[in-house]
Amino acid sequence: MSGPARFAPDVETALREAGWEPGRDVTPQARMWGLALASHASPSGQQHTVVPAALAVLAEFGGLTVRAAGEGAEIARTGIVFDPLRGLHAATTLAELGELIQARLTPIGEQDDGAGLLAMDEHGRVFVLDHTADWFAGATVDEAIATLLGGRLPARVTDDGTWS
Repeated sequence: MSGPARFAPDVETALREAGWEPGRDVTPQARMWGLALASHASPSGQQHTVVPAALAVLAEFGGLTVRAAGEGAEIARTGIVFDPLRGLHAATTLAELGELIQARLTPIGEQDDGAGLLAMDEHGRVFVLDHTADWFAGATVDEAIATLLGGRLPARVTDDGTWS
């Protein structure tokens, strides 16, 4: 007897169409991304932190462009580009959010329209940073994928570093 499905059928279809399958492993590429992030410094000298949880996500999903369009459960669905180098120049921004939420963050990609940067913290939680606010997308990458591809409204990160 098998357990519950990891992803809803429409989410799994979008992932598979992007090239994902259970057991996908691009660990060598994930390590290269981690090195590129860690070796980059902002003009002020700020460097990225590369957390193990983000490397694990990139080993499974890295390089995928997952498409989603249309009406979602609460807002428009948004796709995901799993490419941490899209956040290469956001070291200072991620450090500021990390200070607020008391956790180190690593970029893992962006919303497919470039409107928001996706980052994972050392606890495996995923956040979206856009021009309007910082958002909590999910306690795991699976939850974040379901939130974005399903068109669910993420929770806004407040000035005290919490969300609900």
